[in-house]
Amino acid sequence: MLAFILIISVLATSILSGVLGMAGGMLLMAILVSVLPVATTMLLHGAVQATSNGSRAWFLRAHINWSILWIYMIGALAAVGLFTYVLLVPPPGLVLILVGGFAWLARLTKRLQGLDITRPTTAVVCGFVVTAAQLLAGASGPLLDVFYLKSPLSRQQIVANKALTQTAGHILKIIYYGAIIGAVAQAGAGTTNLAWWIYAACMAAAVAGARIGTWMLNRWNDQAFQRFSQFIILSIATLCILQGVYYLVQNGL
Repeated sequence: MLAFILIISVLATSILSGVLGMAGGMLLMAILVSVLPVATTMLLHGAVQATSNGSRAWFLRAHINWSILWIYMIGALAAVGLFTYVLLVPPPGLVLILVGGFAWLARLTKRLQGLDITRPTTAVVCGFVVTAAQLLAGASGPLLDVFYLKSPLSRQQIVANKALTQTAGHILKIIYYGAIIGAVAQAGAGTTNLAWWIYAACMAAAVAGARIGTWMLNRWNDQAFQRFSQFIILSIATLCILQGVYYLVQNGL
């Protein structure tokens, strides 16, 4: 039953991300952190999202601006270096609150709404902030969104380039949390390991969802894309915050 829930959740959220270029990872994180330990959630989420975003980037490769990735990675690697030094694993409730909070922060902070990912300095800042959010909260799509929706890119370019940078970020997340799980296991502490076929099935579902989502994306227009994406993101963000607060209260934190 757990495997079925995970696979269906991955398929549905991957379709959502394929259409909007965001939100699916945030929703998937909310589901996974409710049924799995944080480190295991981060590992599975990273594998699924790297596959989903990677396949989506491939499907839309004609719209990719490669110069964005290389500059973005400067900030991303700096964030990984900082987190490796701190070695932080947040509690589930905090993860959910941060996931939802980033979405509202991105919408309510007026100064951030003019950021443009095509500018080199902004791309470096984006790489650091978004990767830090991925390592801390698992999903950073709403925060990444603010760097793109005000850029001079089409909806296909937005989804393609976000998918590419998100793929890189999730691979870094896999490395970080994979090392943590390995260290815990080596120390003799208990860990929750999922069967390899669950990872494989979830990754296949992610590719299928990405294909369906990009097919749907091509049947939209830019105006509907902008309007609908913001509504969906903030709705999911609110649910994440409420779920996170409930979890913290329930556990006396």
